[in-house]
Amino acid sequence: MNLLASSGQLRASFIRWALVCVPVIVLLGFLSGTAAQSGPQNPWFAALVKPEAYPPPQVFGIVWTLLYVLMGLALAMVLSARGARGRGLAVIVFAVQFALNLAWSPVFFGAHQLTGGLILIAILDAAALVTVFLFGKVRPVAAMLLVPYLLWLLFATYLNFAFLQANPRMDGVEGNGAVVRYEI
Repeated sequence: MNLLASSGQLRASFIRWALVCVPVIVLLGFLSGTAAQSGPQNPWFAALVKPEAYPPPQVFGIVWTLLYVLMGLALAMVLSARGARGRGLAVIVFAVQFALNLAWSPVFFGAHQLTGGLILIAILDAAALVTVFLFGKVRPVAAMLLVPYLLWLLFATYLNFAFLQANPRMDGVEGNGAVVRYEI
């Protein structure tokens, strides 16, 4: 019995995995952001003082969509590497870091937790770095596809920190943070 696959079979396996992974990852990322009411339409977030490095809001939707597509393609490459040493661990670590990714929007935007979001994204940074390393052992190209994601996460970590520094009294505040004052 020959366990070697032809290049056509390997390509077909990657395509099948990509047709599943890319839409699922993009959809889950979209649902996480939507459920947490992420972005400028969130009244609490709109009330925050924005750091100087904060890009225009429409950039986030474009960048995250592209990053989720790259993540899906990278995952498909690793999943299609049947029999590769370290594949199982790489997929498990990817799933953990992706769950952390999906949890960040509900913590930051939904629960209004600037500190909690910063702690979570710091853990996510480490998990994403380990994922890149493990993907590199299975498929180096898959690891390279995750590098833009890792760089964006580091930028997002800086933004989370800058939001906390500029808005310490908004950490954990319910609603939009508006204060009603009555003069007597």
